[in-house]
Amino acid sequence: MRRRAGVGAIQKQRLEQEKYREKGSEIQENQFQQMSKQLEVFRENLEEFATKHKSEIKKNAQFRRQFQEMCAAIGVDPLASGKGFWSVLGIGDFYYELGVQIVEVCLATNYKNGGLIILEELRTRLIAARGKAKKHQDITNEDLLAAVKKLRIFGNGFTVVPIGKGKWLVQSVPGELNLDQTLVLQKASTLGTAWVSTSILTGDLGWNETRAQNALNHMVKEGLAWIDTQDAKETLYWFPSMFAECVSAS
Repeated sequence: MRRRAGVGAIQKQRLEQEKYREKGSEIQENQFQQMSKQLEVFRENLEEFATKHKSEIKKNAQFRRQFQEMCAAIGVDPLASGKGFWSVLGIGDFYYELGVQIVEVCLATNYKNGGLIILEELRTRLIAARGKAKKHQDITNEDLLAAVKKLRIFGNGFTVVPIGKGKWLVQSVPGELNLDQTLVLQKASTLGTAWVSTSILTGDLGWNETRAQNALNHMVKEGLAWIDTQDAKETLYWFPSMFAECVSAS
């Protein structure tokens, strides 16, 4: 017959388990303190680096992107810091200035694109608007996305709509696009035609005709799409934000 463990043995086992838990907690606490100290050292080194290379960060797009990646690695967001060291450094000023220029371009083109502009067109117009005096401050799509993100404080009037791999539209009018409307834009971008039809949406997306027509009608109502009845087979819906002739027009 198998002997059962005595009370003393059970208590001894519990004490040993408690000691292991305490030791484990102690090790975790020590590791946490060491990591905190390392992060603080990294943060101090990052501040020193930023001070030394402030001008280069603002002027060089690639340098600026690498600096942001270093910040993100240790949980620092210089754009979100309105006080203290990062505010004095003024790196966020670059993006706030860029944000103002984005607003100006969006307002100037709103009448023809309904408040949707391809990110690449926005970048091209901004580079032209900034002029030769600021040609040393090259801007990238990453810069534009960061600046638009800061504009969200004004509500849902400014947002980014992904329409494919590495492709975005900047929306500058109030009201968020729903999922169906976003899928319509993505389909037009994927086809590379700048237009879609109800048959394309029903055939490629598996929608019924009512769903497709509702999405298109809303986009026409909001000025995001134009109706083309010249096709003999069916009505086409063009998106001026993707229409080459419309994009190139001044």
